[in-house]
Amino acid sequence: MKTHDTAPILPGGLLGVLGGGQLGAMFAAAARRMGYRVAVITDTADCPAAQHADRLHVGSYDDSAFLTAAASELAVVTFEFENVPAAAGEALAAAVPVRPHPRVLFITQNRAREKAFLTERGIPCGRYAVVESAAELESAVAQIGLPAVLKTAAFGYDGKGQRLLREPDDVVSAWESLGGAACVLEEWIDFSCELSVVAARGLDGAVNAFPAARNDHANHILDVSSVPAGLPIEVLGEAEHLAATVLSELDVVGVACVEFFLTTDSRLLVNEIAPRTHNSGHLTIEACPTSQFEQQVRAICGLPLGETTPLAPAAMANLLGDCWSAGTPNWAAALAVPGVNLHLYGKAEPRPGRKMGHLTATAMTVDQAIAAVRQAREALRPEEAAN
Repeated sequence: MKTHDTAPILPGGLLGVLGGGQLGAMFAAAARRMGYRVAVITDTADCPAAQHADRLHVGSYDDSAFLTAAASELAVVTFEFENVPAAAGEALAAAVPVRPHPRVLFITQNRAREKAFLTERGIPCGRYAVVESAAELESAVAQIGLPAVLKTAAFGYDGKGQRLLREPDDVVSAWESLGGAACVLEEWIDFSCELSVVAARGLDGAVNAFPAARNDHANHILDVSSVPAGLPIEVLGEAEHLAATVLSELDVVGVACVEFFLTTDSRLLVNEIAPRTHNSGHLTIEACPTSQFEQQVRAICGLPLGETTPLAPAAMANLLGDCWSAGTPNWAAALAVPGVNLHLYGKAEPRPGRKMGHLTATAMTVDQAIAAVRQAREALRPEEAAN
């Protein structure tokens, strides 16, 4: 096994990515621009990353023989989403370096293990309790209090697998609605804003973080991210420090995102860790000398990490399938907004809540950038729907 190899992987090498979604597609595009070849390992043939792949391996993430065969000739493998069996990463790691290592995936894809990791290392996060039965949930509510949020321990994202408990009467129905799966009950955080730090850690242990992004959500899905975040320099510095600590303690080689709550009394609490590139980092494509996707290539290939200081204030707005609800979006109107860039992911079927693409804008001020992406997204509505 070549997990500990430190020799750089140079352009021309064949890089593997586990997962075929838009993050894999943008990783592949960045890698191919840098002269690498890319093999996509996925369970879905018609996926965004397939459009940018030199090789496409389609099979089950539970099939170790398929994964071992897919790893043939690869120089390294990374992953673009965490909701795959950790055993899939281990099967690949038996044949080729996997960066980040599958143990990072194992910890971060389960909220109970992730919270335990943070707590054991003294990294601030909200109070929580692991619950595996209705009786344990009742005890946890008595300990943590209400309101609180009940989340499935595994396979939750964009608000899925979560229930807000406001009153004692909510407890039983919330437990039943989540199917009796193992859960984590988290205290309700009174926060002033949400922010995230995308950072990379190289083979040599060096960490380079992008500036913290301020994140606004709608219906539990990221809506708009912006940089600079408009927060005190002490808060921003602490966010970058905590993100670097998380990546170092996890021994990440690659890119990860640490999401935070900033409480109303100015404390930073880690909410989640994503062991991959992140939606809030999309604005780095236009705003920074090195995008989060190029940084991912550099990190897993053992190359020097790139410069992350933004060239200008920037904002990103998600485009969900809802934008298609009234017909084909008015792309020309959106792109008429100065400074706006369009990224579509190549997904065939727009569905409500499904991430179909994003808009970015750079401007003289962050408020101007935010206004531009919001204006452009609003302009997408067909004229007959807007009137």
